[in-house]
Amino acid sequence: MNQFNVSIIVPVLNESTQVTALINRLLILSDYVKEIIIVDGGSEDGTQSLLAKHFKVLESHKGRAKQMNLGAQSTQSTWLVFLHGDTQFTPAHLKTMIDEASLHQWGRFNIRLDAKGLAYRVIEWFINQRSWLSGIATGDQCIFVRKRLFEQLDGFSDIPLMEDVDFSKRAKRTSKPKCLNKKVITSARRWKKFGVVNTVWLMWKLRLYFWFGVAPEKLAKLYR
Repeated sequence: MNQFNVSIIVPVLNESTQVTALINRLLILSDYVKEIIIVDGGSEDGTQSLLAKHFKVLESHKGRAKQMNLGAQSTQSTWLVFLHGDTQFTPAHLKTMIDEASLHQWGRFNIRLDAKGLAYRVIEWFINQRSWLSGIATGDQCIFVRKRLFEQLDGFSDIPLMEDVDFSKRAKRTSKPKCLNKKVITSARRWKKFGVVNTVWLMWKLRLYFWFGVAPEKLAKLYR
């Protein structure tokens, strides 16, 4: 079994409803990577204590950018993979990343939403095509980056929303992302909760506002 010089960094906050599934997925990965780093943003539902039984857990102030930066600072691995707790990343994804991105500096995967129905397939297609055309990756796409480039770019900007888009915009000025066709499965819970049309409209509106320079703090209020 090959162990890759990779650290997987997982920001979490109050994820007790899905923490068991997350632990099981990460335990499978743990034999293939240098380390798995959980960064808790102040959970109040037992998430941190459950994860600490199996993994290194760092405590951070709330904020995905803060959490991911702290995780990155704590490791010396060649590669960093930023994984959302509701995205399924497997040893096969890891091997694809190592095999296909070895000559690249950063990249992301295509996604598939964990819901049935044509609407979700259409959403996936647009997300993946938009990302491929624009060179912009989102957190659900498992952004991976060489640590030296991450440090060169000073990590994620400490903003409450769009930290992934902001990072992608800066990273692609140095090199094109490696867009991997292999799909990671991620949660469709927001689309299910708020409705497909409303969620798609909100996402496009947030991106448009961000493009025109609206402060991320204002965007975060709209996102909630």
